[in-house]
Amino acid sequence: AVIEREGVPSEIVTAGEGQDLRAAVVEHVTRLASGADRQIELRTVGDRGDHRLLITPAGDVTRLDAPPLTTAQTQTLPARSEERAGEAFGLAAAPLTRREARPSFLTNGGGDAVDVKPESGWRAVAAALGWKIKPGPAEVAITQDRRLVAQHWPGCHKLAVVNVKGGQGKTPTAAMVSAVFARFGGGAVLAWDNSETLGTLGWRTESGPYDTTVRDMLPAAEELLSPGAGVSAIARYVHHQTDDRYDVLRSSPALFGSQSRITAEDFDRLVAVVERYYRMVIFDSGKDESGERWLRMLDATDQLIIPVLADVESAEGVRTLLEELGARDERSARLAADAVVVVSEWPQPVNSRELSAVVGGLSEMVRAVEVLPFDPSLKNGALRFERLKPPTQDVYVRVAAHAARGMAR
Repeated sequence: AVIEREGVPSEIVTAGEGQDLRAAVVEHVTRLASGADRQIELRTVGDRGDHRLLITPAGDVTRLDAPPLTTAQTQTLPARSEERAGEAFGLAAAPLTRREARPSFLTNGGGDAVDVKPESGWRAVAAALGWKIKPGPAEVAITQDRRLVAQHWPGCHKLAVVNVKGGQGKTPTAAMVSAVFARFGGGAVLAWDNSETLGTLGWRTESGPYDTTVRDMLPAAEELLSPGAGVSAIARYVHHQTDDRYDVLRSSPALFGSQSRITAEDFDRLVAVVERYYRMVIFDSGKDESGERWLRMLDATDQLIIPVLADVESAEGVRTLLEELGARDERSARLAADAVVVVSEWPQPVNSRELSAVVGGLSEMVRAVEVLPFDPSLKNGALRFERLKPPTQDVYVRVAAHAARGMAR
């Protein structure tokens, strides 16, 4: 186990033969608490979940993340380190059966094991030279997030990238979140431009061999839903991204005229089509929240991602949107409370006071907020994941991981 303390180099704790690693960690922190003559809070992250423990110099362990106890109960755990660690981490102390205790002839090459390879800094250089380097906490976290977005869930899950104000970063966010899910979890991911007209997603992504849009897919819905339609039939109506491995469903190119409008019934029919061919759909919502298709998109969505610029006026628009969703109905209120907000460091130079105000204020209203560093590749030109700077890529992986946690519940 790796122990990180502020202002102190990382410490490695190993378990002795026959000793539980969790017990070794508790004993190590107990020694630290005794030497400092004060209580120490231990925060753990691992395959048994995240926990917060309070450890005294005497070795008493209290779970800070435990539910409230009745007066007949106590939070102080047993004295033996194995029992303290087991109960503190939410594990039963039942003895192993003979079959459970018998070692396997095979090593576990899968399961929950995480192979973390350093990718930057001195750790990456040392690893390239063949040295065995313990990964840092940031590398462990990004690896875990990548594994999370690589998971597949039953059914077709839908995310909506929404903000009723223009120029907030909806299209880059929709494209890059789609790229993350497709690159790390395999294909069958669709980015759907849900703008009424002239959506920009098609302008900033690759074109396929057919000049088709959502208007072309609609009359073909019956054929695409027929039992005899093959899995590749959808390729005529979407545009595959060869590097990032997701598909794009473009909006109508018609600027004027009722022929560009898609009704709620049309939208539902299109949803039925894409649910057959894709495991995940990411909507680029457009900004006409009064349109039928915008509201139907909201009703079909499992998770909201809300991009916003780092200024208080933009944040006020998001606050209003979240409040309106909270008042609309129970399902919309859950979507708002569970939303993931992406705050872009734009315009440049960023006003640090406004950035802090935006992040702090919106953090109280949603499940997660991530700050996206300024990256010129997002402002102009084709949207490609590989063109982003590594810190920008990592933020989009974290955003996708936050969304994945919401879908997995």
